[in-house]
This record gives sequence, C-alpha cells and structure tokens, in this order.
Amino acid sequence: MVETLLAIGILASIFVGFNIGGSSTGIAWGPPVGAGIIKKTTAAGLMTFFVFLGGWTVGRNVMDTLSEGIITTELTLSAGVAVLFFIGLGILSANIFGVPVPTSMTTVGAIAGLGLATGTLNYATVAEIISWWIVTPIIGFWIGGIIGRYIYPAVNQRVQIKKSDGPLLTLNRDGRVPKPTFGPNTTWSELVSTTVVLIIGCYMAFSAGASNVPNAAAPLVGGVGGLEPDIAIVIATLAIGVGGFTIARRTMESVGGELSDIPLLAALFVMVTASTITTLLSWIGIPISLVMATVMTIVGIGWGRATRPVTVREAVTRDSEQSEIVPGAITAEEMEGKPAAPIGEEEPEEVLNAGDLFNPRAIIKYISMWIIGPSISTILAYGFFRLVPGLA
Repeated sequence: MVETLLAIGILASIFVGFNIGGSSTGIAWGPPVGAGIIKKTTAAGLMTFFVFLGGWTVGRNVMDTLSEGIITTELTLSAGVAVLFFIGLGILSANIFGVPVPTSMTTVGAIAGLGLATGTLNYATVAEIISWWIVTPIIGFWIGGIIGRYIYPAVNQRVQIKKSDGPLLTLNRDGRVPKPTFGPNTTWSELVSTTVVLIIGCYMAFSAGASNVPNAAAPLVGGVGGLEPDIAIVIATLAIGVGGFTIARRTMESVGGELSDIPLLAALFVMVTASTITTLLSWIGIPISLVMATVMTIVGIGWGRATRPVTVREAVTRDSEQSEIVPGAITAEEMEGKPAAPIGEEEPEEVLNAGDLFNPRAIIKYISMWIIGPSISTILAYGFFRLVPGLA
C-alpha cells in the first residue's frame, strides 16, 4: 500500500515539476532566446543544471518550512500526495485563465488547509509567510521604480546589447590544440554583454530552483515510506528539466507577453531584481513566487521610467499638469543608446509614440490569481481533510 501511494506521489510530483519547468524556463530564458543570444536547447540544459543547484542548496530551507514549519506535526506521505494533487489543480486552473500560477503560494495554501482541518496549523509561521507575500510586491515595485527612473536611462545610453551575424566564438584548428577565437563579426563588447546575459539567466534559473523545487519535492519528504530529501530534489529537478526541454520551448518565445515587450537590457534589470528578491527570501525559508517578484518589478521599472517628466516636487505638490506621463517610455527601442530627457523635461517624440508597457487589466488579473490561487487550494485542502481525516 505504501509503495503504491509513493508511486502515485512521485507521478504527481513529476506532473507539478513538469509544469513548473514549462513556465519558469520561459521567464528565465525568454529574453536571451528572443534576442538570438542562446538556443532553446542550450537554455533548457542550463536551466536544468542551475535549477538543481538552487534546489539542492537554498531550496532546502524552503523545504523545511513546507514540510515542518507550516503545520506543527510532520507532513505524512498520504497528506503530501494529496497536497501535490491540489498544487496540480492550481496549476491547471491558472493555465485555463492564461496566468502563470504562483506555485509556492498554492503549495502553502494547500498545506495550511491541512493544518486548519486537523488543528495543527502553525499560525505564527503562516502569518510571517503572508506578511512577506504582501511586502514582496511592494519591494519589487519600488526597486523597479528607482531603476526605471534613475538607473536604466543612464545605462541604456551607454550599453547596447546586440547580436551580430554568425557564431559568437569559433575554434581555430591551425595548431595542435584547437583554440576558441572570435567569430567573424564578434567584438569584445558583444562577448562581454553576451556573457553577462548568460550569467544573469543562470542566476534566475538558480533562483527558480530555490523557490520551485521544494514545491514538487517537499510533500514527498518525511513520514512513513516517504522519500529522502536528496532523492525528492533529483526527481523534481528532472521533471522541471523535461518541462524546460518540451513545453517551455513555446513559452520562451512569448514569455507571456511581459518581458518580450521591453528591451533586453530592461529585461535583464528585471531578472536580476526578481531573482535576488526570490533567492534572499528562499534563503530564510520563505516560500515565495518568482512570478510575483518578476511582474511587479516590470511594473515598477515601467512606472519609474514613465514618471521622469515629473519631478519629485511636482509629484508631491500635484503640480504636474504641464508634464505628460508616458506609460510606454521604456518600450521605445529607438531610444537605445541615446540620452534620455532630464528629469522634469518632456520626452522626445519617439518615446511619446511608444506603445504601453503593460496593460493594467492584465496586472489586475495577475494579482487576483495571487489571491485566488492560494485561497482555492486552502479551501479544497481543508474540505478534503475534514471529509477524510485519516489521510492527514
């Protein structure tokens, strides 16, 4: 019986990891793939390795919180398998609405529902987690706002990330030992910028592993007949990798429309900021959504760049009738390599005619799913374990 239950749990874990790989790989590697800097297969390979590294190191802290911190008793194998199915339902419902699922939040909701049903909920831990869920979007927004208003325009003026025709590096076989050399059109600037892009992509993959591997692995750890943490991490990583090599090929082309609408340089700022926030919170054991930090950083950078025509004094005194806020300022790729207008002055025509960076209705839909997803998983888990207490 235990072996059968464990087999079902492993299949559920693979399903969850597979879907995580499909969405997370697109977020981490969509911009570099779209810019032609890296191929989809190479991106999926790097994603798998660094997801494993993130899950194996920082992710263990999140696993401890999920398996032991949210409820006051150890998460049993049967309860863990049920939790995985609730996570899978959350992913499925989010896919129906076309919104990336906050997997970490859905996982916490399901385990919290178990705790409510059995009277074992650790209210202090849950309160701490929820407080970080409230603070994280605010942090991402304001960091993004500072970057968009003060940092991005200056960097955008000096740095251009372009992909030249032909390979970046080739092998010189004139000597006994082949040596790497520049491609026919490669410059030092292109080599350095490409290296930075790849490092940032790997960093985001590491962050995705730290936050997402525990969601697929933790419910199977502990209890009679449960898996060892190392084995659970490997299974979850392999499932995420399969998702990266298969269904993520499509998401890397679109990245849901968010990152693909802004220049690669702006996307890199988003990736670094969101990854750092997610990694730090994972380090202290807080289950957090990488998508949450990513979306709010995008909004923050767009807002910060758009408000440059308004000075701080004008914003505080509301005396900004003569200044136009340009919601599409950061999408004006014609301005790459050109100086931005000083703060408080009107933007050039190329910026005024740019399309909007984000659709407010889309942002509302994302935020709604961050609330609805965990709520649904909590209610379903609570009802299930109240009806079937023997599985808890």
